[in-house]
Amino acid sequence: MLRRLASLPLRRPAAAPLAAGVRCISSGSVEITVPLNFWAGKRRTGPEKCSKDSVYEPATGRVLCQLEPCGAVEVDQAVKAAKLAFGYWSKMSGMERARVMIEAAHIIESNREEIAEMEVVNNGKSITEARLDVDSARLCIEYYAGLASTLAGQHVQLPGGSFAYTRREPLGICVGIGAWNYPFQIAAWKSAPALACGNSMVFKPSPVTPVTAVMLAEIYAKAGVPEGLFNVVQGGQETGSLLCQHPDVAKVSFTGSVPTGQKIMEMASKGVKPVTLELGGKSPLLIFKDSDLENAVRGALMANFLSQGQVCSNGTRVFVQKDIMPEFVKEVVKRTQAIEIGDPLLESTRMGALVSRPHLDKVLSFVDRAKKEGATVLCGGEPYVPSDPKLRGGYYMTPCVLGNCTDDMICVKEEIFGPVMSVLPFETEDEVLQRANDTSLGLAAGVFTRDVRRAHRVVEHLKAGSCFINNYNITPVEVPFGGFKMSGIGRENGQVTIEFYSQLKTVFVEMGDVDSLF
Repeated sequence: MLRRLASLPLRRPAAAPLAAGVRCISSGSVEITVPLNFWAGKRRTGPEKCSKDSVYEPATGRVLCQLEPCGAVEVDQAVKAAKLAFGYWSKMSGMERARVMIEAAHIIESNREEIAEMEVVNNGKSITEARLDVDSARLCIEYYAGLASTLAGQHVQLPGGSFAYTRREPLGICVGIGAWNYPFQIAAWKSAPALACGNSMVFKPSPVTPVTAVMLAEIYAKAGVPEGLFNVVQGGQETGSLLCQHPDVAKVSFTGSVPTGQKIMEMASKGVKPVTLELGGKSPLLIFKDSDLENAVRGALMANFLSQGQVCSNGTRVFVQKDIMPEFVKEVVKRTQAIEIGDPLLESTRMGALVSRPHLDKVLSFVDRAKKEGATVLCGGEPYVPSDPKLRGGYYMTPCVLGNCTDDMICVKEEIFGPVMSVLPFETEDEVLQRANDTSLGLAAGVFTRDVRRAHRVVEHLKAGSCFINNYNITPVEVPFGGFKMSGIGRENGQVTIEFYSQLKTVFVEMGDVDSLF
């Protein structure tokens, strides 16, 4: 997920040279020994007798660090720290909170390259993409800092001089549960609106990518938030369950798979806790014959191969009008074959490693299944072994384009979450709309056409929460992001997200005598 950054000058010119690619680390050179849990203002070790889990560097396949999962005691300590910090933070004015958040954004900007490098080491995506993720995190914090001082209620005049007013108040302790495809960015996307509204947060990263969320915790601490305002607890399903069911937690925000989202919603319902769920997608991209073909090809590549295809909003069902199908497929295959795969810390790399060995095997199995069902592999879909010896244990594959696909194939129906594009022909607008909407998911959708009336007409009928016209996977923080149907509940980013991290209190003020019936 990207936003336009080329036209946005950095506020601090001194930080700009970092973007030129001055390497501080290299793939295979990092070993992390510091604790990855963080609450009450500092890093914390896990329970003494806990079983540790290995965390791997995707680019090399080597062990990066050991994860210490938090149990009930540690979760409770983090929640208590968040509760104490909430008491201070919620009483601060919006302007006071904004100053601290802006300082956090400044720190992120000054440390952009270091954060991006650690994101690459832990996630496997290219350094070029990681920098943009860090920028998105910074911009999100800046955006909600700007909204913090604007939170306000409404005054309603009533008969006889009486009146009522509303107060927008924080919820309390919010839990954020992140995904492994955008570790740092998601931590910022969830914490920024929560903190702007006066809440505190306990955040649990994916156990696959635990490294950079704790860097964000340290940044917030350095910026001056109260100790315990943003805490990080590591762990898997058990830790997440403890957070969701903790009696002091007021809200849960989760990014991840549909089955896990359903479980979280069920757990939260027992405490009648509101949830924000940003779940999976199997999104359609519609390319009409009057499209600008160059832009349509670029859009299809952006819709499928960002972050090695590991993006929930990806438009992996590419519907192409029959008239331009041969020309489109020829160009897409040519561009896909030219994507440079390899060391994600090199400036020239455009596709790094998938996040883990099991996930790589899963994605490759989808390609094998597609071939058995009759799809044609037009390019890619195979394991890739870089020439650099230190990368040969990494989790790489060649980006894949599948032709001869039909709507009933598994590769078209199920979310693959890897660099696999399925291309399908269509003839009419009505036909493709029916096929595009024939899914239980509805996270995103896109259309390429020069006909402005068709573009808006098609978008109106697409059953998806985030739609794109003549572009794809652009996510400015000022704009809400989220899905329809089983792709989720609530929104991230944009002004509307304030409503999901606050609650409305109504106050009635009587200026006369009580008119009693008794």
